[in-house]
Order: sequence, then C-alpha cells, then structure tokens
Amino acid sequence: MKRAGLFFVLLGMCALAGVLAASVLADTNPGDPSVPGSSVVTEATIPDGVVLGAVTVGGMPADTAVQALQQRYTSAVTLQLGQLTLHVAPAALGVAVPADAAVAKALTVGPDTMLGLRASVNVPALKAFVARLAARFDRKPVDARLLLRKLRPFVTKSKPGLVIEEAATVQALRAALVQGTRAPVRVSLRRPQPPVTSKAIGPVIVIRRGSNLLTLYRGTKYVRRFHVATGQAIYPTPLGRFHIVVKWKNPWWYPPHDPWAAGEKPTPPGPGNPLGTRWMGISSPGVGIHGTPESGSIGYSLSHGCIRMLIPQAEWLFDRVTVGTPVFIVAA
Repeated sequence: MKRAGLFFVLLGMCALAGVLAASVLADTNPGDPSVPGSSVVTEATIPDGVVLGAVTVGGMPADTAVQALQQRYTSAVTLQLGQLTLHVAPAALGVAVPADAAVAKALTVGPDTMLGLRASVNVPALKAFVARLAARFDRKPVDARLLLRKLRPFVTKSKPGLVIEEAATVQALRAALVQGTRAPVRVSLRRPQPPVTSKAIGPVIVIRRGSNLLTLYRGTKYVRRFHVATGQAIYPTPLGRFHIVVKWKNPWWYPPHDPWAAGEKPTPPGPGNPLGTRWMGISSPGVGIHGTPESGSIGYSLSHGCIRMLIPQAEWLFDRVTVGTPVFIVAA
C-alpha cells in the first residue's frame, strides 16, 4: 500500500508539471511579436494624416500605400477636346512613379505631413501623342460659298477652323501626369475664322439670257430687276459664272476685231456712243454690261454678246456693284 500511494503522488506531480509547461508555452507563442525572438514582424503603418503627392496615405500599411499610389498615377487621364472626351493611358506615355521610395520616406515623418511626389514621363512620347491629336483633329476654316440654285444666289455657311495648340496642351497634360491629378485636362484650342463669311457676300448679278432679264441681289436678297438685250444667235452672250473686272465712266468704244465691226472707228464719250455712259466689263473677254442709245433693242437678243441696258438703269447699277461682283449668266 505504501508503494501504491507513492506511485499516485508521483503521477499527480507529473500531470501538474505538464499543465504548467502548457501554460508557459501558451504565454510564449512564437507568433507574438512582444516575445523576444519571435519570427513574426508587424507591418509598418504610415502615420495618420500623411499625404503623398495627390494621395492621402496616412494610416495605411506600406504595401497598401504603394498600391494606392500606383493606382492613382497610372489611372487614365481625361482630355476634353471641345465637346469630345478622350481618355489617355499614362503607361503609353512612359509614366513611372517612385512609389516604394516615397512610401519609405512617408514611414519616417510625423502625422499630418504633406510630401511632394512627382512621376516621370517620356516627354518625346508625350509630344508625339499631342502631335497625333493635332494631325487628326486640326482643320482649316471653310469659307462661305456663293452658288446659284433655282436661278437665285445661295450662300453656304462658313465654318471656323480648329487648331490644337500643341505646346500648351503638352504642358497641361504633363502637369496632370507627373502630379497625379486627374481632373479633366482641357486641350488648348484656337478657332481661326474663315476669310469669307456670308456677311462678306455683297452684290450679285444674275442674267437670264433666254428671258433677257438682269436681276441684282444683295447676297441672297432681291434688290431690282431690269429688262436687257443679250447677244444674237451668231454672237451669243456666254453662259457661266463670271465677275466684274473693270468699271469705266463715259468710256470710249473701240471696234473689236470682228467682221461686223470692220471699217468702224473708235467713238469718244458722248451721245451716240455704243456703250452709253457706263461700262462694266466682265471676265469673259470683250463682254460687258453697258448702257445703249438703242433703247429699241432692250428685251431682245440683238447685241454682239454684251448685255445692254437703258442708260439711266446702267448708271444706277454701276453705282451699286464693284470690281469683283459675281455675274451668273444662265440660259433660262
């Protein structure tokens, strides 16, 4: 009995030692960073309120801060080109951000510190990109054009041009890329105006050869209509678009080198001059709009190609047209 009692006493002591050993092991877990010699290290955290460039990284673990910086600086930049919105991938322009070095520095500063951070960019690639934008979107201004529709003047609308100012656009886009800001970047534009607008279209003459009518317009607005004489079948008034090239008051008449004028002599200004008192030569050689003392020819095709008017009406028209005034001659 004595031996059995001693055995149970020893067994109880061993169990107590096991419990105590387990308790010590639990209190000295190798994963507890407070225990000297532990193999686990807690990840460093950036102090609260720290800002790196355009990103608030305070309170973030280092790895998370690096990811946040990479995400911001490599996210697409929005370009606003007039009414058009474009998106640019920074990677295509060689953008790189030193995120690891920046975060390492952020770990050493106090709370609420603001640190600068600038990405690098491939400037030649950036300039080439903007040059491609210009090649695609630049356009020249479009002048208003004077046409004839349904025997009346018609003026097409002018359009301003568009020119991308490349240097200013490169500068603005580079700033957004290196600073990490992602507000839309407005492309710098010029809109050159066309030299010829609808307001620049002045007097226009439309001559209907078949009807022997001359109508004056101011742009597309009707002003006045006249009965005129046009060319005979053998000497037809030319058809097409012309313009006034010369204006003479009280002109001399010089006989042309045509059989019908053989033997004729130059006629000075005055009564009986075949040109009346006004001559408006057009861009068809030898053809013009002029007065005539032969009032009986008005309304008929009796001239040698010119457009004859009553002298007072020719004088009235002379004062309202200019060199360069368009002249449309149609068959109607």
